[in-house]
Amino acid sequence: MSKTIRFHLEGMTCASCVARAERVLRAQDGVESASVNLAAETADVAFHDPATPDAMASALSKAGYPARQSTVTLAVEGMTCAACTGRVERVLKAQAGVASATANLATRQAQVVLWGDADPATLAAAVTRAGYQASLLAETPATDPHGEERRLWRQTALAAALAAPVFVAEMGGHAFPAFHHWLHMTIGLPLLWQVEFVLASLTLLLPGRRFFVKGLPALARLSPDMNSLVAVGTLAAWAYSSVVTFLPSLIPEPSRAVYFEAASVIVALILLGRSLEARARGRAGAAIARLVGLQPKTARRVDGTEVAVALLVPGDLILIRPGERLPTDGEVTMGQSTVDESMLTGEPLPVAKGPGSTVTGGTVNGTGAMTVRVSAVGAHTVLARITAMVAEAQGGKLPVQALVDRVTLWFVPVVMGLALLTTLLWLAFGPGMAEALVAGVAVLIIACPCAMGLATPVSILVGTGRAAELGVLFRRGEALQRLSEVTGVAFDKTGTLTEGHPRVVAMLPDDAGLLAMAAGVEAQSEHPLAGAILAEAAARGIPPAAIAGFQALPGRGAQGQIGGVTVQVGSARLFEQVPQALADFAATAQSKGQGVLFVGRAGRAEAAIAVADQPKAGAAPAVQALAALDLPATMITGDAEATARAIAADLGIADVRAGILPEGKAQAVAALGGKVAFVGDGINDAPALAAAEVGLAMGTGTDVAIEAGEVVLMRGDPMGVVDAIGLSRAVMRNIRQNLIWAFGYNAALIPVAAGALVPFGGPQLSPMLAAGAMALSSVFVLSNALRLKRWRR
Repeated sequence: MSKTIRFHLEGMTCASCVARAERVLRAQDGVESASVNLAAETADVAFHDPATPDAMASALSKAGYPARQSTVTLAVEGMTCAACTGRVERVLKAQAGVASATANLATRQAQVVLWGDADPATLAAAVTRAGYQASLLAETPATDPHGEERRLWRQTALAAALAAPVFVAEMGGHAFPAFHHWLHMTIGLPLLWQVEFVLASLTLLLPGRRFFVKGLPALARLSPDMNSLVAVGTLAAWAYSSVVTFLPSLIPEPSRAVYFEAASVIVALILLGRSLEARARGRAGAAIARLVGLQPKTARRVDGTEVAVALLVPGDLILIRPGERLPTDGEVTMGQSTVDESMLTGEPLPVAKGPGSTVTGGTVNGTGAMTVRVSAVGAHTVLARITAMVAEAQGGKLPVQALVDRVTLWFVPVVMGLALLTTLLWLAFGPGMAEALVAGVAVLIIACPCAMGLATPVSILVGTGRAAELGVLFRRGEALQRLSEVTGVAFDKTGTLTEGHPRVVAMLPDDAGLLAMAAGVEAQSEHPLAGAILAEAAARGIPPAAIAGFQALPGRGAQGQIGGVTVQVGSARLFEQVPQALADFAATAQSKGQGVLFVGRAGRAEAAIAVADQPKAGAAPAVQALAALDLPATMITGDAEATARAIAADLGIADVRAGILPEGKAQAVAALGGKVAFVGDGINDAPALAAAEVGLAMGTGTDVAIEAGEVVLMRGDPMGVVDAIGLSRAVMRNIRQNLIWAFGYNAALIPVAAGALVPFGGPQLSPMLAAGAMALSSVFVLSNALRLKRWRR
């Protein structure tokens, strides 16, 4: 069957590009026609098997015309186990133009990567035809986030109310013979069973209906899921009991027993489990909900009019009142205030803002009013990018998930086969039909593919959400697993371990007048250390002296005139006379990797100022914490050996690789051996960030570094590295616990449900107990994952 697809191409510059791209496409086996449009930069292709969009896109990329991908997120309702996610993924991957598809049971979403102009509505329709209600997430009508949870609780309450009389009539009679005798004498057994039939039928038809409308069609398509197990199990118990009630002659007398209570209680217990799951899911996915909720819906322009945030454009001026949440990113043009940026960095202390300061949407203004010029809107804001990063990481699959997916693909059919085999064996070798029914239904009900399907994604969901709260953003979910396995951490120095800008650390003599003269000269200088002198003078409240006749002296410093006297600031070469005390001070400072500027008049140095890029407050504790985790720290920097070793000695780093050029940092990381994480912040760190086992980028660094990193530390604090590694290890430990439970639960209890203990004098498991165990299995996995919300360093 012929299919069509439209690719959006890059690199198209002339008509020869069109011809070449068309030749490349037509050379693919199965391509019927290819038409490339230079103006639109598109390629329309008609094809049939064996041609595939992936193969065509790969050929175009090799030819120099890579096809752009787009991503669509679908909201998918009705997924209840790992078999469902596998089916949704298979349906989506079968659609033309789909490069990849990932369904996430924890978030109930499917992320689809498209090569061409595939219609998202078509994708949603295909998923809906497969038995799941799907819609574009962006077009999903606003609904109560707790609506499904409330519906489940209502259905649970109804199921419990209908099942309770049946349960009391049957199990109460067994527990209290007098009560059993009273029921038989008062109502009579036939009428009692008929009442139970009505109540059980209502339980299955009303609150239990969801299992049948989803499970039976899936079974008919030969793609059974967990709903199919519940539907077949409860229907078998109900049907057998109905025959005993209304056509007893068809059943041998020793086997005439009803199991209406089993069918009813199974529905009630499984609905209870799903209600608890829904509550836990809501808590697990709260991180993104909180991030989205930080975005105000309206903004106030400087003329006082309110406007929807979606209508703002870069350059608009908006007014931010005290206590308001900023609606979008921008730059302060007027006013002074402090801003709570804890949502961005995790740092509780407010940050001072004034004209020229950048502000971020979602943060909270303090006590002052500000006018802000909008710099970014919509998907380009920091908050939107953070939300997208968290969502992408939460939707990712770890390598371990591939094994789980392969197992769960066959799990439900195998369980149904085991249930049938169990029933046949009990019919052949057991005491009667009733016992065979109990064993078969118990096997169907106790099996829990949900726990296996949730084991990995829910831990990622909670873990990445908790990381975001700590200011650590995992851009890819698989980075969690690789970061948990690193054997060492390499750091860039400037801006990563240090503040990234020099400041005055000592002055001899500490003279305000000389500092004012130095600030006056440096105010007109472009020297890298000029900012440190000016910042020190400003911090002390010392105004720079008025300088006339400024003159830069390359390689030596700068000078100017004050009252006809020449004031000089620079290296020792600028001065004819440097007192021995100042020379000794300079030698000591330089041995520590500090820079030194001399200040003097008329060729004689009168003061020396030591300037250094100081280590960040969290740098030394981070190195110590990593050592406690058995992770050695290495410094890889382009700085001079003396400067690098001086900083490293202060921080407790023994392994220093200094004088490394940007292109050599990646090789330096590789030379360390093992699985090494690299932490950096600058453009020159991008190659090393990309080459490392995991790249961690400081959120205070350049956009290039942030794009190259798989983990972003929003606070720019080296202790964020410790948080990221510690949390990644906790997440992987949590996943292992969940998988051990999920697989161990099924491996241990399915044989028990089948009656494997009966020949040895053990009990035969009741379907009601099986339902309770199954419901609690998923709740255990979710509850275990939720412990990550409380993770602390």
